[in-house]
Amino acid sequence: MKLSKWIAVSVLGLIVSIGAIGCKTSPPTVTKFDNKSSGSKPTLADLPAAPALGTSDAVAGKDLPKDGSIPLDGRRDRTGWNENHDAFKGYTVHFEYDSTVIRDSEKSKLEAIATQLNSIESAAVKIEGHCDERGTEEYNRSLGERRALALREELARMGVEPNRLDTISYGDIKPAVVGHDESAWKQNRRGEFVQLTPPQ
Repeated sequence: MKLSKWIAVSVLGLIVSIGAIGCKTSPPTVTKFDNKSSGSKPTLADLPAAPALGTSDAVAGKDLPKDGSIPLDGRRDRTGWNENHDAFKGYTVHFEYDSTVIRDSEKSKLEAIATQLNSIESAAVKIEGHCDERGTEEYNRSLGERRALALREELARMGVEPNRLDTISYGDIKPAVVGHDESAWKQNRRGEFVQLTPPQ
C-alpha cells in the first residue's frame, strides 16, 4: 500500500515538473518571409518598412546640435559647405498663425529663389522653418518642420532638384523679432533660406 502511494506521488510530481518546465520554455520569435517556400533568400524589400524619418527619428540616439535645431533630413551631409545667409535675405516667406499654407503673395519670393538656384547648378539651399513663441516646444518644432517641408515641396514643383533642398526646424528658438504681441509674432512665423555652396 505504501509503495503504491509512493508511486502515485512520484508520478504526480513528475507530471507537475514536466508542466512547469513546459511553461517556462517558449519558442523563439521567428520573422517569416513570403518567399521562404520558394527557397530564395529574403531581400530588403521583404523586411518591414522602416518608420518615416521625422523629427524624433532623425535624432534618435544622437546629440542635438548646440543651437538646439533638429535637422529634418539628416541623410544629406553638406558638412564644410559655405553658408551665405545674405543671398536670400530679402526672400523670407511668412505664414499665417498655425498654418503651413504658402500664400500667393509669397510665391514670387520662391520663384526668385528657384531662378537663382537653377542658374548656379552647384548650389543648394537650407530651408529653415520658424514659429512664434506660442505653443509647446514639441508642437512648434513640428510646425516648423511642416513649414520647411511645404517650402521645399513648392521649390521642387518650380523645378529645383529636391536633392539640393535641405530642411531644418528651429521651432521658436530663433525669433527674428523679440516681442510678445502680434506685431512680433507675425514676423517670427516664417521660412528662411540659406544658400549653400561646396567648399573650394
